Amino acid sequence: MIKSKFIATTLKGLEDVLEMEIRELGGEDVKTLRRAVFFTGGLSLIYKMNFSLRTALRILYQIRSVKLKDENDLYRNIFRIEWENYISKNKTIAVKAVVNSEMYNNSHFVALKVKDAIVDRMREKTGKRPDVDVKDPDIPIHVHIDRNVLNVSLDSSGEPLFKRGYRVQSIEAPLNEVLAAGMILMTGWKGDANFIDPMCGSGTIAIEAAMIAKGIPPGVFRKSYAFQNWLDYDENLYSRLIENLMVSRAFNYKIFASDISASAVNAARRNIKTALLEDIIDVSKKDFFERKPINDGGLLLMNPPYGERIKQERINSFYEKIGNHLKTYYPGFEAWLLSSNFEAIKKIGLKPSKKIDLVNGSLECKFLKFELFKGKRSDFLRTIND
Repeated sequence: MIKSKFIATTLKGLEDVLEMEIRELGGEDVKTLRRAVFFTGGLSLIYKMNFSLRTALRILYQIRSVKLKDENDLYRNIFRIEWENYISKNKTIAVKAVVNSEMYNNSHFVALKVKDAIVDRMREKTGKRPDVDVKDPDIPIHVHIDRNVLNVSLDSSGEPLFKRGYRVQSIEAPLNEVLAAGMILMTGWKGDANFIDPMCGSGTIAIEAAMIAKGIPPGVFRKSYAFQNWLDYDENLYSRLIENLMVSRAFNYKIFASDISASAVNAARRNIKTALLEDIIDVSKKDFFERKPINDGGLLLMNPPYGERIKQERINSFYEKIGNHLKTYYPGFEAWLLSSNFEAIKKIGLKPSKKIDLVNGSLECKFLKFELFKGKRSDFLRTIND
């Protein structure tokens, strides 16, 4: 089998989780990069990865890696690629360039030069040039130049993979689906206990948790991928692959999602209905501080307000209240919290057993684990070590 080279991109902090997913799905020669994971495998593996990876943003298929000798070498190397084997005459293209090089210091210039070489090659080999569509191309092409090393890739995903297809209604600053899935996978929860999201917003965390618990692939609601526009796309192979991956697991617990905002709860209900998960996600309009757990344990994961529009004194008090409520009503639970407000986090009054650096949008965040127990922490640690 000829091994192809791939790079799956992700968000900062999710590299290890993505690496684990790729290994489980059969990726070989796996290597963690900055906000990405490299792997190899048969070309058909790209179908499986796009459909199944929960923490990837997009998957790139590397078709050329070469050292450039001078400025004119860029056009020559792009022209040498057999684009007629990838692009049919009726498909549109777009080139995105990322440049870190003294040889080339303008990414827009590089993108135009690459586009010219592709168009010239296609015109020479097929008699027709492909059209350019920068907004919604059939064949997105990625070019990366680091010093004098040129890497050329086909974007197999098209629209980023966080766009699952179930979000039909949103609220302000919704949580990225890839980030939500990554956080859940980091907790180790796989549907073996009840799950609570008491500040659910439009329901992203609850939906991703339900899909993980049931073993539902994240691509089940996607309508298309860019690889379906490639010349060598095998529809029958893709259909068989999807059929094999669609094996739902039993889930014997419940996912509880709530929010104090009526508009957020309405959005969550619509999204959960679109995802066909109404039977295992219980949604209600409820203030977290009025919510009491209905059992003696489980996982609680929350993404509370960070306080961008609230005075620090008020958000500090809010986080202190969160800590008091967790201590009082959630002994026996494992609680995880994401926030970019590092000062307010200190007011929770609980010692986190784990701290993970993540990014939510442009905000540097901490993802914290709290083990909640009755009595003294020393007594709790003694019981789990006995």
